Amino acid sequence: MVKLSDLSPESARHLRDKDCPEFETAPFVAGPPLRERRVAIVTTAGLHRRDDKNFDLSDLGYRIIPGDVRLEDLVMTQASVNFDRTGFQQDINVVFPLDRLREMHGLGEIGSIANFHYAFNGAGQLPTAFEPTGREVGRMLKEDGVSAAILVPV
Repeated sequence: MVKLSDLSPESARHLRDKDCPEFETAPFVAGPPLRERRVAIVTTAGLHRRDDKNFDLSDLGYRIIPGDVRLEDLVMTQASVNFDRTGFQQDINVVFPLDRLREMHGLGEIGSIANFHYAFNGAGQLPTAFEPTGREVGRMLKEDGVSAAILVPV
C-alpha cells in the first residue's frame, strides 16, 4: 500500500477529499452462521472475462463474473495508474478470492458460493457515484440468495 506522502500532492488531495458516507440505519446486520451462508465477491479491481467490455476511467458500471469461472479467464482493466498489478499477476485471489471460497465450501466452512460475483472499476470516481449501480447489484445479490459478500477494495 502506498503512503499518501509518496503520492503527488494532487493525488493525495484527491484521496483525502473522498467522503465516507454516514448511514442513517445500521449498515451491517447479523446473518446466519457462516457454515449456512451463501457468499459472493464484490471487487473494485476492474476484473472481467476476456470477452467482456474493458473498464475505462469513467466507467460506473459493473461486470458480472459467473461463479463457475476459470480464474485464468479473467483479465484486469483497472484504470488507475497508481495501482500495482504485481499481486494480481502472481495470484488473482489477492483481488478475487474465489479459490479460497471454493476451499471453504469444500471444507463445509461456508454454505454455498453465489452463482454470480461482481466487479467494478474503483478508480477515478467518488463512491457516491456508484450508488445506482450498487443498488442494482445489491438487488441481484439478494435474488441469488446471497447472505454474505466479501468486499475487496482495490
